[in-house]
Amino acid sequence: MGDMGAFREAVTAWAAGGPGDGLARELAGQLPVRTAVLLEGPSDAAAVNALAESRDRDLAAEGVCVLPMGGAMSVARFAGLLGPSGLGLRLTGLCDERERGFYKRGWERAGAGAEQEFFVCAADLEEELIRALGVPRVEQLVQAEGDLRALQIFLRQPAQQGRSPQQQLRRFLGTKKGRKIHYGRVLVEALGADNVPAPLDGLFAIL
Repeated sequence: MGDMGAFREAVTAWAAGGPGDGLARELAGQLPVRTAVLLEGPSDAAAVNALAESRDRDLAAEGVCVLPMGGAMSVARFAGLLGPSGLGLRLTGLCDERERGFYKRGWERAGAGAEQEFFVCAADLEEELIRALGVPRVEQLVQAEGDLRALQIFLRQPAQQGRSPQQQLRRFLGTKKGRKIHYGRVLVEALGADNVPAPLDGLFAIL
C-alpha cells in the first residue's frame, strides 16, 4: 500500500516528463485518491495543511492530495494528468488573482466542469492572511518567531518607503528562502475560526 506522499512524488515526476504514469495510476487506485488540490507552491501547501490540522481533518485519509506544482504555469499540465481527461480526479485549488487565467485555461483543457471550482486570492495567500490577522498581530508573530530584527532592517530599506504596512510584511515574507513556507503555517495557526480568509475557507468547504 502506498501513501499520499508517494502519489504526490509520482505525479510530480510524471508532470515533469518522467516515468511516473504507471506508478501514479497504481497509487491512485490503492489509496484511493478522489480530489487533487492544485497549489502554486509549498507555502500555500503549508497553509492548507496547517488549517486541516487545526480543523482535525486528515486530508490524505479523506482521499485529498494537496499538491504544490512549482508555479501556476504548470496548472494545465497537472490538471490534464489528474482531471477528467487523465486520472479522473476532482480538481480544486487556490491561486492568486494574476494566475486566474492559467487556472481557467487549465481547467478547460482538462475537461473539468464548472462544479470543479478553484478559489482566487486578491493578491496572494500571504496577503489574505496578513489582512485577516491585521498588521499588529503579524508583527507580534514575527517577533515571537525571532525575526523582528530582520524585519526592522528590511523596513529601513529605501525600496520599502511609501509602501503600506501590509505590502511591507508581504514582501518581507518572501525575502529569505523558506520563510514563506514557515509563515504559511505560523499565520494560519494564529487564525481564529471566524477570520479564515474567504478563499481558504471556501476551499475547505468543498473538500
